[in-house]
Amino acid sequence: MSSTGAPTQGPSPALFFETVNSYQRTAALKAAIELEVFTAIGADASTAEAIAGQVGGTVRATRILCDYLVVIGLLLKNGDRYELTGDSALFLDKKSPAYMGGAALFLLSPTVLEAFGDLARVVRTGKTVLDGQGTVEPDHPVWREFARSMAPMMALPADLIASRLAAQDKPQKILDIAAGHGLFGIAFAKKNPQAFIHALDWPKVLEVARQNAGAAGISNRYSTMEGDAFQVEFGNGYDVVLLTNFLHHFDFETCVGILRKIHGSLNPGGVCATLEFVPNEDRVTPAVPAAFAMMMLGTTAKGDAYTFAELDSMASQAGFARSEWAGLDPSPQSVVVSYKA
Repeated sequence: MSSTGAPTQGPSPALFFETVNSYQRTAALKAAIELEVFTAIGADASTAEAIAGQVGGTVRATRILCDYLVVIGLLLKNGDRYELTGDSALFLDKKSPAYMGGAALFLLSPTVLEAFGDLARVVRTGKTVLDGQGTVEPDHPVWREFARSMAPMMALPADLIASRLAAQDKPQKILDIAAGHGLFGIAFAKKNPQAFIHALDWPKVLEVARQNAGAAGISNRYSTMEGDAFQVEFGNGYDVVLLTNFLHHFDFETCVGILRKIHGSLNPGGVCATLEFVPNEDRVTPAVPAAFAMMMLGTTAKGDAYTFAELDSMASQAGFARSEWAGLDPSPQSVVVSYKA
């Protein structure tokens, strides 16, 4: 008993069983996305029988899958009827403009899963089990899948960053490094009619960015540069450089090097906007940014989730006068804005 008279919680194997079986959570979510279970429920198929009819499953299997999704918090259940949660309605119903189900194609791609097939070996050696430098190998095919699949997840932070930094009444020359889907540069072009975007990435990835720029109606203000960010000459005269989901792939010294190159490309008073998963100094909170370090352990040779103090130090060593850190709620990521004097 505790000092208040309440029973104390003793040791329990529950967390062990939840963790060792967590592959079932992944499998259940992947199956529900592939079967479009959330979309069916969003269209008023609420019972196991109705959902099974919509997705082409058996009633028993559909009921077990939906019950499991209730257990893990992705569905609600009232009697024999299932409902979407706020999260699943927004992010997992294909009719939602914020649908993120396609992100599973990247996050559960063979390359990513292979990286965690022998994590003990990774810890022993400090090296990814993937070939070479892992996902940062030049022109790695995983990045085209990233560009096609992850855009919905990036729309919100792209808009939030552009809202902070896009000019309203003057021209802006913007460099989008490792542009991927292109949404970050496109967000600036949509908010500032005088913004011109220069997007840098591998050729096949830029095909996706150009398609998205065309769909956004800003192709006439969108140019591309093909190649390796460490090798391609950026030019100069930029007002903003976007460095999104990039630094975490590399070690500290490499990050300082690319930031120094960016610093040299900016106009006086220009800024570099760095999007990252930024854990607190304890490296275990908040949960999502802190856990992202594990993704870098598995998929890269030297990557990490860097704290703001580390990102600030990188920018300072690269010549930037100061840096500011801002959260991008409800996104788990943050933006670090570094200013050139």
